[in-house]
Amino acid sequence: MTNLRILDGGMSRELLRLGAELKQPEWSALALINSPQIVAQVHKEFIEAGADVITTNSYALVPFHIGEERFEREGAQLIALSGRLAREAADAAGRPVTVAGGLPPIFGSYEPENFDPARVQDYLKVLVENLDPHVDVWLGETLSLIAEGEAVRVAVKETGKPFWISFTLADDADQVAGGEPKLRSGETVADAAAWAAGSGAQALLFNCAKPEVMEKAVKTASAIFKEKGVSLQIGVYANAFEADADDSAANEGLHETRKDLTDDAYSRFACAWADAGASLIGGCCGIGAAHIHTLAGVLRAR
Repeated sequence: MTNLRILDGGMSRELLRLGAELKQPEWSALALINSPQIVAQVHKEFIEAGADVITTNSYALVPFHIGEERFEREGAQLIALSGRLAREAADAAGRPVTVAGGLPPIFGSYEPENFDPARVQDYLKVLVENLDPHVDVWLGETLSLIAEGEAVRVAVKETGKPFWISFTLADDADQVAGGEPKLRSGETVADAAAWAAGSGAQALLFNCAKPEVMEKAVKTASAIFKEKGVSLQIGVYANAFEADADDSAANEGLHETRKDLTDDAYSRFACAWADAGASLIGGCCGIGAAHIHTLAGVLRAR
């Protein structure tokens, strides 16, 4: 698998493991404010685990998490810090490591109904301008609807840097049982892949959903790309949330993580994704450095 690249894992649980304070609504932004050295350590540990790509800790640097007033007052500074910490970790790696500039859903995770096309570029502009000096590629991640992907495409266009789009998937019982793969907006993965095929994106990824729903999404996207005669990389980084994660809003509390999703178990899913056509593979919430170390070893040995 010569084109395989390993992504990092979820930032928040690793911050907790290393002693950072996390509480809602600020979430992982608190670590940038109170303990940026721990953010740097998480990046370092993911690189040591085998990650070829690390993502800036910019996910919670939006008004949804830190509030409008703090975003206006401190947002640019914190966003720049998240980019600088990732860049420094990558540059110190002793091997090529790509820094992805994380562009989150501006109006809330899993909340496509809150998307506001009239305001989204105001916030994305601040993220893009302050991450741009530090990143190699853009990653719009945990997006719930195609319009969020299009907003990212527009926001990064003038930078001239490549961009990846990652959608979060519906992962209820019907989807786990094999239903047609869909975004959390209800739009189909087939439609999202068709959009991606004409968007100029270098990669289409799926993240922050149960590992059980990812393989079918990869196969669906691969078929669409083949049909349209385009060559986009496909990626997966699933989460380890317990089944009831969808029952509460994304900024309420700390979701429990699955005990059955050991590093070996997660690696078996990763192998299935690779067999289905994914070449960018890592982890999201609850997938730590130990998981990345194991899956990197398993996938690279294949």
